[in-house]
Amino acid sequence: MSTPHISAEKGDFAATVLMPGDPLRARFLAENYLEDPRLVNEVRGALGYTGKYKGKRISVMASGMGVPSIGIYSYELYSFYDVENIIRIGTAGAVSSKLKIRDIVLAMSAATNSGFAAQYGLPGVPAPTADFGLLMKAYECASSMGLSVSAGQILTTDMFYDDSDSLAQWKKIGVLAVEMECAALYLNAARLNKKALTICTISDCPLTGESCSSEEREKSFRDMLSLGLECAASLE
Repeated sequence: MSTPHISAEKGDFAATVLMPGDPLRARFLAENYLEDPRLVNEVRGALGYTGKYKGKRISVMASGMGVPSIGIYSYELYSFYDVENIIRIGTAGAVSSKLKIRDIVLAMSAATNSGFAAQYGLPGVPAPTADFGLLMKAYECASSMGLSVSAGQILTTDMFYDDSDSLAQWKKIGVLAVEMECAALYLNAARLNKKALTICTISDCPLTGESCSSEEREKSFRDMLSLGLECAASLE
């Protein structure tokens, strides 16, 4: 029962999917953390795997970059493959001066400059929001793992290279970090009565120009992957 973008069959995906942006990170997670991982999708290089972690059946699949990409993949997973929970595990740039390289952020909500929500014809502005149960699970897992996390609003932007230098304005209303996918994931989950959460590692600070080394990326990404896996494994 393949969709236009996923070649898997019904039942190939677990109820919970971890979704990094990078296909290589999806493969790394599957090969290094999952028991008996099975490749279930490779259309357009968006690698998807299903295996077990601590006895819990879990899938991982790449979302690609940006709102349109995660919008397509999350919609198809929710709508055609009986996926109930998607946990995005990705990178973000720090906007708040309180954050530093390698910090982990739980996105309670996502402001956005994307036009993704226009499709709903709403008589106002929606507030893309995480599922509270998933948010609490992730926070509890982080505490039990000894990981410090920050929870709050992030920004989902359509612009990686931004001539308007708008991050300083978003900083004024308390936005913690900026990335490119979360709002679409949260809106799809809300529209389809599903659950979603975004967990991000701070990989750079756009307002200061600071970025992490390859060694820092590896360590901090591993913390984020482990947190995502622990959260997924704790779900009923």
